[in-house]
Amino acid sequence: MSAQKKEIKRITVHTLRRMKEVGEKISMLTAYDFSMARILDEAGIEVLLVGDSASNVMAGHETTLPITLNQMVYHASSVIRGISRALVVVDLPFGTYQGNSKKALASAIRIMKEAGAHAVKLEGGIAVKDSIKRILSAGVPVMGHLGLTPQSIYKFGTYVVRAREEDEAEQLKKDAKLLESLGCFAIVLEKIPSDLAKEVADSVKIPIIGIGAGPHVDGQVLVTHDMLGITKEFRPRFLRVYTDLYAEITKAAQAYFDDVKSGDFPNEKEQY
Repeated sequence: MSAQKKEIKRITVHTLRRMKEVGEKISMLTAYDFSMARILDEAGIEVLLVGDSASNVMAGHETTLPITLNQMVYHASSVIRGISRALVVVDLPFGTYQGNSKKALASAIRIMKEAGAHAVKLEGGIAVKDSIKRILSAGVPVMGHLGLTPQSIYKFGTYVVRAREEDEAEQLKKDAKLLESLGCFAIVLEKIPSDLAKEVADSVKIPIIGIGAGPHVDGQVLVTHDMLGITKEFRPRFLRVYTDLYAEITKAAQAYFDDVKSGDFPNEKEQY
């Protein structure tokens, strides 16, 4: 159990900053519902991300694009009711902040007021500068997201590693410094070379959270359904699968099926 878990009653953006300063790694996982949020919170995970990945793992869509703001509010409010300690960050979904800073602020305010979230996350660098500035002006904490940005999948056409080429790497470094200067409290770097991620983490004072960005950053994030082995088809190199819940749940469901069919369930002790 970490010292932070023992001493800190509630994780805040300032907690994460202090963790970077003292070299303590930050743990972050996705959550979309009350029950999972409660489990992860009690396990000591510092940051819960209500990701637009709910579009994939909860709703079965191919991309993150279809999920709506209303759906994100629903998932986020469910997560908030399940936690007592973790910092809850919520993705602003596609179409709620790009190119319209007023809409971005309205979207962020809905997340904060209706869901009770603690912060929002949005993808992009200089292209979303105005949206970030307007959201921050209202006192809403913002987490950035650079590298592979899933909401731009149709622009890139692939989920391959980003910023391998020098020009893209230089732009990413500039964007990271920009997000820090604007006032973002942290940045997620997704699927970029490990050396580049280290360079970015060393160049800024705010925490850098990696997913497929190597070990030399300030913390790590994974999609919970992936690391628990619930999603079978997704096995990228950066993913460590900690258990096989797909197999375990299937086994339990089949045992229940057999017990119902045979009349073994319920037995005498399982009735009134």
